[in-house]
Parts: sequence; C-alpha cells; structure tokens
Amino acid sequence: MYSFKELRRAAREPAGPGARKIALLGNCATQFLAVAVRGYASLEKIPVTVFDADYDQIEAQVLGEDSELYRFGPDSVVLWLATEKLYEEFLDMAPDARAGFAQGVMDRLEALWDALGCRCGAKILQCNFTEIPDRVLGNYSAKTPGTFTYQIRKLNFLLQEGMAERENVFPVDLLALETELGRESFYDAPLYYSARMTVSTAALPYVAKAVCDVEAALTGRIKKCVVVDLDNTLWGGVIGDDGMDNIEIGELGRGRVFSDLQRWLRQLRQNGVLLAVCSKNDEETAKRPFESHPEMVLRLDDIAVFVANWEDKAGNIRLIQQTLNIGMDSIVFLDDNPFERELVRKLIPEIQVPELPEDPALVLSFLQGENYFETAGRLGVSGDRTKLYQAEFQRVKLQASYRSVDEYLESLEMVGTARPFEPAKFSRIAELSMRSNQFNLRTVRYTQADIRQIREDPGCLTLQLELRDRFGDHGLVGVVVGRETGPGELFVESWFMSCRVLKRGMEEFTVNKLMEAARGRGFKRVVGEYIPTPKNAMVRDIYKSMGFSPIGENRYAMEVDRYLEKKTFIKECAE
Repeated sequence: MYSFKELRRAAREPAGPGARKIALLGNCATQFLAVAVRGYASLEKIPVTVFDADYDQIEAQVLGEDSELYRFGPDSVVLWLATEKLYEEFLDMAPDARAGFAQGVMDRLEALWDALGCRCGAKILQCNFTEIPDRVLGNYSAKTPGTFTYQIRKLNFLLQEGMAERENVFPVDLLALETELGRESFYDAPLYYSARMTVSTAALPYVAKAVCDVEAALTGRIKKCVVVDLDNTLWGGVIGDDGMDNIEIGELGRGRVFSDLQRWLRQLRQNGVLLAVCSKNDEETAKRPFESHPEMVLRLDDIAVFVANWEDKAGNIRLIQQTLNIGMDSIVFLDDNPFERELVRKLIPEIQVPELPEDPALVLSFLQGENYFETAGRLGVSGDRTKLYQAEFQRVKLQASYRSVDEYLESLEMVGTARPFEPAKFSRIAELSMRSNQFNLRTVRYTQADIRQIREDPGCLTLQLELRDRFGDHGLVGVVVGRETGPGELFVESWFMSCRVLKRGMEEFTVNKLMEAARGRGFKRVVGEYIPTPKNAMVRDIYKSMGFSPIGENRYAMEVDRYLEKKTFIKECAE
C-alpha cells in the first residue's frame, strides 16, 4: 500500500482529459482524504478531479439548489458521516430518545439520497459506520437499545438494507477497513481532537483505495477472470508425483487451507467471474482430482477454460485470453511459484499477478484484502457465464470442420430478438455496459437506475438484443440506446455488444433492427459516433462498414429511407 506521503506527492499531478468528478462531503474534516483520493487515483491511472466541501456542510451542499456541489457537476458524491461525530450527537440526546437514534440517522441519509437523485443524478458512494468501543455497560451494551454500541450496529444493518433498495447508492466499507487494520491504527485520537480528522494518516491510503476501487468499477475497470495454477496453489502437493490420494485437500495435512481457497473461487464463479486453469501438467492427470477426488470443492463444470501442458505459462495465458476474448487487464493470475509469476509479469505486463504469501494459510486473507474483484452491482448472469464459454468452445471446434464461414454460420441455426428494454433485463444491461470495452462505440457506463430512467424517457429508443443457436442460449448480448437530438434525428448514444458473438452477423442484425425501429418511430436520419479508447479500436470503422457516411471526425449518418438491409444468417424470433 502507498504511504500518505506518496499520495500527497502524486496528488499534485494534473488529472488529464476525461477526468471523473468526485465530490467529497463529510461531517468531519475531509481535506486529507481529498488529497489521498487524488493521489491514489493518479498512481492507479484513474483520472479524477475532487471537490472537497467545507467542514460539516453536507445538508447545505445537497439541499442548496445553487450550491458549490451542483456547480461542480459531480459524477460521484462520497457521503461520509463519521461515527465520532454521531457519537457526540447521541450523547447530547435525552436518554429516553436514544433508542430511535439509528432510525433517525437512516432517515437523514435517505433524504440526502433522494435530494441528490432529483438534482444531479450522480452516483452516491456511501461510507458505512466504524465502531467506537463505547461499552458504557460493558458487554451488556451489545444488548441494550439505549447504548451507542447497539445503535451503531443497528445503523449499519439499516444502511445495508437501505442501499440494497437503491440502485444508485454504492457502499464504501470503512467498517471492514477498521476491522482489518485495527481500531488503534485506523483512528488517531489526537488528530481528531486537534483537526476533526477521524481517520489516521496511516489509514487514509486504505480509505482512498476503497473510494477509488468503487469509482473504477463504476467506469468498467473490473476483473473478469481468475487464471489459477494447480499444484501447491489449488491443492497442496504435486499431483503428478504425489498421486490423487496424497494431495492436500479437505482433512489431509494443510488441506483446509486449499479447500477454503477453492470455496472462495467458487463464490467468485457464482457471481460471474470466470475461472480458468493454467498448469504445467499432463491434462489427464491434472483433471483427475476435479473429476473424482471426493473433497475437491471445484469441479470441471466450474472451469471455463482448462489448459494443462508443458508449454510456458505466458503463452498458455494468451491462449486463455483469446478463447475468452477479454482484455489482459481483466485477468488475475494466481501461482505459488515466484519464477512463473515473474515470467508472466515480464511477458504480459497488463495482467494482474499478485505476489502471494509463501505460507498457503495466508493466501486467502491476502487476496480478500487486495479487493481485486470490486464490482458496481451483482452480475446478472451469475455462474452461467462458465457454461456460455464452455459452449463457445464447442462452436470453435465445429467451425474447423466447415469449408467456409458462411457455411459454418448457417449451420449454427441462429435466432435473434430485438426488443425495447424490459425490467427483467435491467441488471444484465447494466452489467454488459460495465463489462464491454472492445465492442463499445462510446463507452458510456450505466447503472440499473440509469437504465430505468432511459426506458422511461419518451425521447429514447432502446434495443436489447438476444441470441441463441443450436448449442445454447447466449442470452442478452447487445444493447443500443438512441436519443432524439432534433426533428427527425436519432443519435446513437450507446452501442455495445458481448465479444462472444462477434463476426456471426450480430452486428448486421443489430443495425437492421435499429433502422427498422427508427423508421417505426418516424426518424428520418440516424447519427452514430465512435469515441476512441485504448480498447475499442476494433469498432473504429463499424458505421462505415454498415454504409453510414462520414459527417465529421468519428461521426457518421444514414438516411433511414436509403438504408439497405444487411445480410445475416440470424433469423428473427417469431415470438
């Protein structure tokens, strides 16, 4: 972790173009946190500018119609009600009113959320509440509603429930940081009483990381895959030498250590993160524990891509990346061997390669603390992503048996649908907007709240595109958002697709349905735009390839009545 001194130095660097605007509102002193957030973001190449409101001006900034907050125009607002300040408010209350303290604070927060939602639409990053060892009645304080210990714990529970119902509110888990670092390291009493700072300078980098982790997830910088070694990483021992009966899993030796790591990886898979294996082993030997070891937690059905051979791991990781069609910077590679880790770092600098502890018992807690898998929402397709990629492998094998691409595409018996946004798909649409980087024309990110607002806007045209073939259902694979920008003109605000279905005619099917929908709504012209990013060069010429004419730098237009439908082997669903 960076030191506060390093963050303060980095905070002096200019944010650069395309910076996100983060507003920091607190009932305590926040100037040091603002410096830490700017510095951490700079070092992690997350361009941000930070507005640091005056001390204890939350309501004035949020409720004032012409406040500095709204003039700043934030993309995200961090709300930080420090526990120490709340403790002072609690002690000033009449004893018989203290049982309602937690609900009162929660009502205050929800009023702030509502006001922000109405006035600026920024994402809200809500800090939860650390604990003060009040214990005015000793252990009994945890039982009595009239104590601060009881109320702050109740408040955190109410906060979790409240955030679960709000699609535009995202947690910053200060309580987890306090638990991890320890109260004495997290809180500096002299600093609080002299400067009203409730977090020590030693802990500030961790808080800044938490804020920046959420912000990065909101902009689509998320990890999508874990590539894991096997011997002495997923189990103890070497399967080729020790045999299946002697590798350490479950009750044998240090087996619980590896079983718990497998349980954590399975939980990632169940929430949409892909698992892949990269091992120097004979494939048949490497697969045997997954197939028949009674205490293996992970099974072959959990693994999207399984590569076991004697080639170098960097080359095998490239094979996995190409099979999954995701960016290298979306991958985390876990290996117990320092040589293999360093080799992969040098040959594939974009990939995340944690320096795992030598003691296997420390690996899981280390990975949990690094927080590689921050997300802006629960992933819509959950563990089914693994099945989608396993089916894709079958398609790849089939393609090799055909003489032409057209013959292969026709054999897939593809059926597509294009409908306006449906509430049941909001989660998947938001997820795809966060995940799609390569086929993403303008790289606009959406939350579920954004999607709902777009659907209800009469000036918007929306399409959710789904695809299935004889191997299975791909589900929702593409999204188009169009906005009316003038009489008879539709501007394509967003067009993004899953890379799993590229080069199968889905691009043509999408444009066919877009032009059909535009004609049905009475639009005369459709305008598209390509905004370059380091990852989306593959779609630079997509509008040109669909027959659109250039009308400026990276902007294209098509008269609806002049559009000629593009050839595709995707048949429209008759439903």
